[in-house]
Amino acid sequence: QINFVACQLFALLAAFWFRIYLSPSHASSAVRHAFATLFGIYFAVFCFGWYSIHLFVLVMMNYGIMNMASIPNIHRYSFVVAMGYLTLCHISRIYIFHYGILTTDFSGPLMIITQKITTLACQLHDGIGRQAEELTAEQNRLAVKSRPSLLEYLSYLLNFMSIIAGPCSNYKDYIAFIEGRHVHMKLLEVNWKQKGYDRLPDPSPTGAVMYKLCITLVSLILFLTLTKNFPMAYIIDNEFLDKTPFLSRLGYLYVVTQAAKPKYYFAWTLADAVNNAAGYGFSGVDEKGTFRWDLLSNLNIWNIETATSFKIYIENWNIQTAAWLKRVCYDRAPWYPTALTFVLSALWHGIYPGYYFTFLTGILITLAARAIRNNCRHYFLSSVPLKITYDVVTWAVTQLAVCYTVAPFVMLAVEPTIKFYKSVYFHMHILSILVLLLLPIRPQTHSVRRAQNQAMLNSIKSK
Repeated sequence: QINFVACQLFALLAAFWFRIYLSPSHASSAVRHAFATLFGIYFAVFCFGWYSIHLFVLVMMNYGIMNMASIPNIHRYSFVVAMGYLTLCHISRIYIFHYGILTTDFSGPLMIITQKITTLACQLHDGIGRQAEELTAEQNRLAVKSRPSLLEYLSYLLNFMSIIAGPCSNYKDYIAFIEGRHVHMKLLEVNWKQKGYDRLPDPSPTGAVMYKLCITLVSLILFLTLTKNFPMAYIIDNEFLDKTPFLSRLGYLYVVTQAAKPKYYFAWTLADAVNNAAGYGFSGVDEKGTFRWDLLSNLNIWNIETATSFKIYIENWNIQTAAWLKRVCYDRAPWYPTALTFVLSALWHGIYPGYYFTFLTGILITLAARAIRNNCRHYFLSSVPLKITYDVVTWAVTQLAVCYTVAPFVMLAVEPTIKFYKSVYFHMHILSILVLLLLPIRPQTHSVRRAQNQAMLNSIKSK
């Protein structure tokens, strides 16, 4: 953990230096690629020692696949090899890092690299192996038209900004950043003459970086105080279960889940700040004319804490991983996209049983929440008081549902998970099943969504 924090802080300083002294106006793309790659390799070796060899083995195996595999199969081979290698490493962790060990290990960077490998393979397949009319608007925008060089490939996968804690980004966005087109492309989407500008402005990430560093500092303080004092294991302590009423146990479950969040807020926000400090992550201008640096943000804390649906919560937690799951699985799954996406998410996280309890429970609750929203929400939109009541109730239910779902993710093992669910009478499972049995389900099929996306794309092209 100390190595992790030290590397990220050093990466932050290196990122500022990289943006100032190796900007596209001062250095060529090759130099920027090389610097980002070499520093990334150094950080990996420093932080993980000989375990970092797993990162380099996976990267080189998939570089071979990318250059030798046929384009129609490149995404399949890359996916199988990357996920297969990651899964083998997850299995080995059972024997190296036993249940309950929460320190950072080499699997974190390996998980990010797996995301990048599969993302690039799918986007390369879209760009070379498929016709434009077969793609959604997003797939068209992100499609890669040619195989990257070795230096570009290594830089994308191993750069120092994201090697330790991510996040995963799209290949075309990263290359545009290295070549100095990243910010310019976003600025061109705005009519600056109407805003009184004679030339394009030059957005600085300094304000965004300082803001995110403040969040990391607060998160670190909360981690050192709350997290240590409210361990998740206490909710299955025999004395606690014997003396605490059911509703009080639910309240404490919410508290310990909140206490577990600051370490994620710290790691992901710091990683976001590192990329911003290097000049990467500009996402455009909002309605108020404010420059936004959230292209790579992994969470939206306000939306998480005020979420009124399971869907909103998931969309704002680990955002880049959710985007990866959508692009490589949900949008490409021939059937049951929601279930397959949850299964892939569990497999990507590891093989601890608690992960599968969490994600399988997540499938059930997601379907139940969708059924309730489709059948009931419109009755509460007729007046402001009814809408406020609906929002308050759905906020409370959503927060408790998330706590109920993620508890096994922290506990990891089968025995404490079953003990926990027994202590709360499997109430969310039972309620979700009853909802699915009693309420009519009116989901929008995957094929219909694809047809609508294609129709939209064809409409845009015709215009």
